[in-house]
Amino acid sequence: MQAIADFFTWLFNDKVGVICLIAGGAVLCLIIALLMERKTKRRYFNHEKTEGDWDLFGDDEE
Repeated sequence: MQAIADFFTWLFNDKVGVICLIAGGAVLCLIIALLMERKTKRRYFNHEKTEGDWDLFGDDEE
């Protein structure tokens, strides 16, 4: 139990721990966003591109 308490103390009270917490949150949000983008792209695969459309992954076939 003491090891868990020490980990949370390090995570929230130490400068390096807070940086790791922020960086880990940013990486987690990036992974979730990429997975959701791919799922949406698979679901709406037959969407015809118009002049103003853009693609996150750059699969333009012009």
